Amino acid sequence: MQILMSGLIFGCIYGLTALGLVLIYKTTDIVNFAQGEMAMVTTFVSFVFLSNFGFGYIPSLLLALIFAAIFGIAIHQIVMKRVQSAPPLNQIVVTLGLFMILNGMAGLIWGHKPTSYPQAVKGDSIKLGSVFITPNELFILCITFFLMLIFFLLFRFTRVGLAMRASAQDIKASQLMGIKVTSVFTATWAVGAILGGVAGIMTAPITFLDTQMMFEVLIMAFAAAVIGGFVSLPGAVIGGLFIGVFENLIAFYISPEMKLVYTFLLIILVLYIRPQGIFGGKQTLKKV
Repeated sequence: MQILMSGLIFGCIYGLTALGLVLIYKTTDIVNFAQGEMAMVTTFVSFVFLSNFGFGYIPSLLLALIFAAIFGIAIHQIVMKRVQSAPPLNQIVVTLGLFMILNGMAGLIWGHKPTSYPQAVKGDSIKLGSVFITPNELFILCITFFLMLIFFLLFRFTRVGLAMRASAQDIKASQLMGIKVTSVFTATWAVGAILGGVAGIMTAPITFLDTQMMFEVLIMAFAAAVIGGFVSLPGAVIGGLFIGVFENLIAFYISPEMKLVYTFLLIILVLYIRPQGIFGGKQTLKKV
């Protein structure tokens, strides 16, 4: 049970990162390989507010998430908007370029030495039956499911959510119906950056703060998104929880070095049985 609980904590982080990936892809059809580095930069910004300016944890978190939103908007307006109509391979190369640029710039600004990052909630572990859980881990669980609820309500019951769903289905039809698709895409990048920032800030106390902290998280988030179908927001979070538990079991019972290998073997198995992912829609074959 302790292994399962620890896996759920990591799964929440993977799920939040995957949620940002799927949100951007679902709305704009762009696979953002720079999601992890955007999250890493946001986490460093929050640490600057904590250490250099002496702000408390919550003010630093809120200011960093405001930065993340502006950062996401800037990346869309300056870079991704220019390649919105480009072939998917070109878009992927652009996001990979952003990945390397952001990683290099973060290293130049903040260095490459790992730094400890404070927990959101400090305190002794709480015993729940046979399981021990820290207040910070409870905070991660609560913030993940809170964000899941917020985005479910946003997409289901608001005009913004309706505009995002419409833009994801048909850009031209959405424009004809009066939806400002560019504004929707910009908002999507802002929200995706915020989700990544939350994931990064949750990751830093566990793995230390450094420029490589989100690399493995991003890989696992992609795995979670693929298993979930890459078009389902609930599927992204559930896939993240599943990957977190699975890799923890592999690390404990087989070997920590083999968890990545077995995770991708699992992805191959899932996609072999169900190519569109567990929560993906039905695939249709078109005659040429």
